[in-house]
Amino acid sequence: MRKFVASLIITVMLVPLTACGSKTAKDAETAKEPIVTESGTVSSVTEENGTESEEAGSENTEAMEDNTMKITAGDTTFTATLADNSSAEALKELLAEGPLTINMSDYAGMEKVGPIGKDLPRNDEQISTGAGDIILYQGNSLVIYYATNSWNFTRIGKIEGVTGEDLLDAFGSGDVTVMFSL
Repeated sequence: MRKFVASLIITVMLVPLTACGSKTAKDAETAKEPIVTESGTVSSVTEENGTESEEAGSENTEAMEDNTMKITAGDTTFTATLADNSSAEALKELLAEGPLTINMSDYAGMEKVGPIGKDLPRNDEQISTGAGDIILYQGNSLVIYYATNSWNFTRIGKIEGVTGEDLLDAFGSGDVTVMFSL
């Protein structure tokens, strides 16, 4: 009787745990549902021949691989190419969780600056900025330049093909709310 009760208890405990487990390829084939792999790709089993195909998991995954981000102020959206450094990678990981909205203030008639809300790794170096440069300042603020400046900064990216006037038209001369997204 004790063995029966013990096996019953084990069975009752294991059934819910099994139901919470991840889907196997066989489960997906039966249910015709996709499987998300560890690499973030989606594998789906086709009905015709049972073979698997892979596609991107989401638009955010594509944008992360694309190495660009969107910057939106009001009705204007710019596309920026991200730098190849750990700071830009950390920002991409943050943006993969969802858009980041930053209240940015005008500083010295040459830039918009606002806090990210967390620290990112810094890769400071002496650089000169120009219109469209996106900089990580002090590891916790993003700056969009519409004029030139030289200092020790971490380059995050660049909005190509814009002038300072284009950026001022979009951002205005005072404070502005800017959304960064993949």
